[in-house]
Amino acid sequence: MALQDLPNYVLITPARNEAQYIEATIKSVLAQSTRPVRWVIVSDGSTDGTDDIARQYARQHEWIEFIRMPERTERHFAGKVWALKAGEARVAGLSYDVIANLDADITFRGDYFSFLLGKLDADPQLGIVGTPYVETTGETYNYSFTSRDHVSGACQVFRRECFEAIGGYSPIKLGAIDCIAVISARMKGWKTRTFTEHVCYHHRPTGTAQQSLWKAGIATGAMDHAMGNHPLWQFFRVIYQTSRKPYVLRGLAVGIGFLNATIRHDNRPVTRKFITFLRSEQLLRLKQKIGIKINSSRTNLVAPRGVREIR
Repeated sequence: MALQDLPNYVLITPARNEAQYIEATIKSVLAQSTRPVRWVIVSDGSTDGTDDIARQYARQHEWIEFIRMPERTERHFAGKVWALKAGEARVAGLSYDVIANLDADITFRGDYFSFLLGKLDADPQLGIVGTPYVETTGETYNYSFTSRDHVSGACQVFRRECFEAIGGYSPIKLGAIDCIAVISARMKGWKTRTFTEHVCYHHRPTGTAQQSLWKAGIATGAMDHAMGNHPLWQFFRVIYQTSRKPYVLRGLAVGIGFLNATIRHDNRPVTRKFITFLRSEQLLRLKQKIGIKINSSRTNLVAPRGVREIR
């Protein structure tokens, strides 16, 4: 397919104190073989040099727009969603087929978006597409086990109809806004897919923007509870996490975070229908991948030959 025949798209980038990374992200977008109709960079109350860098490029390119949100004293994912919604408002009057949420700390090849747009164009049932991301350590998801139905929040590319059907992102402080969007799309009957032929490169270690790896693990466990993860799924997820650096501590932190939230009976910001759908997917994947036998009355364990990544 010719590049001019690909769907039109817009980008929204929420950026909070990303001066160290955002220029590389901007240069990656400038290098795209298919550029967006509009790219709105939203400073989420940045206090470093993020705004100056974004403004500079917005002055140079008419299809880049910069806006700034008020400063916030705390960093949380609801703020990111508010920034995204501010960006959505700026593109509301434009004609486009695809809308993408792009983090301000990733880079990618020049054909990145044309590749993903081509996937959407080829399959009308696809609602969200993306690629794996590679950390600065070289680590990425093991997609021999992890479902390719999950699309990383580093860059989620939505068909516009899908994005509008799920109501966009939910402003949840704890996080999981990307996971909730993907699962909500599947609940609505859309297909979601990660394509491993391409990758993007993530330059800030995941979950460590303003906290230690230990605290990030605790937060991840609490987020897993908030999402409604099945306890059996979480058990294997914790086992997998103990196999990743820093060994044992990472899994221990995730497990403690999940257990603490369970004991406290923390509120879940998702519906019972959402949890039921999520758990049915998780149990099915356990059955398919690591030998869990499931029937209507109980869940039986068959000794797994190897436990890999559970997302």
